[in-house]
Amino acid sequence: MSALLEVQGLETAYGTSQVLFGVDMRIQTGDVATLLGRNGMGKTTTVRSILGLTRAQRGVVRFRGERIDALATDRIARMGMALVPEGRQIFGNLSVKENLLAFAANRNASPTPWSLEAVLVLFPKLAQRLRHMGSQLSGGEQQMLATGRALMTNPHLLMLDEATEGLAPLVREEIWQCLDQLRAHGQTLLVIDKYVQRLLRLANAHTVLERGRVVWQGDSAQLAAAPELWQRYIGI
Repeated sequence: MSALLEVQGLETAYGTSQVLFGVDMRIQTGDVATLLGRNGMGKTTTVRSILGLTRAQRGVVRFRGERIDALATDRIARMGMALVPEGRQIFGNLSVKENLLAFAANRNASPTPWSLEAVLVLFPKLAQRLRHMGSQLSGGEQQMLATGRALMTNPHLLMLDEATEGLAPLVREEIWQCLDQLRAHGQTLLVIDKYVQRLLRLANAHTVLERGRVVWQGDSAQLAAAPELWQRYIGI
């Protein structure tokens, strides 16, 4: 079965400093996949290399059966890939509504695409703040807005880098519940986050990175049964 996303032998460097060493990964349509590992192990670089934000030196990336590792980022995005970046990067000088509508599209040709109304049902706090500027939102509200903005493109694959980083526990749980709803909706996800216990319940496929190399891949049952793996590579 052809994967929605297939990464083979990905190698990426910043100047003379190599960060990724032959990363392999496959994500099937409907998967909720994770990238795990301590800080600085290459998770964000992997996502950036997939999207073409950081150009890989070697390797092959295929998305929806098409090779994309030589394509520009905007073209990859138009093919139906979206990122909720670390730090959110919302437009602080635009209102919540303007942020959500700025890149609205139906890139996966869904008969029931994500609309402004649907995103506000998923994130009711945003409905209360619709006319507020992005810079006026709390960190949790900005994370909701960044996620909603990505969903408004109706991507085939939604990637979230540090999905709950820096959020208060109650707000963090709201984000997890929203991701649960996206999974139930059939949205394919790639999630980077440090809360492995919560990821075990959300995701079905995991990839662990150590110093830019894949050191383990498996499902949630296998990961839950390997506490020594957590201690060695994830820092739990």
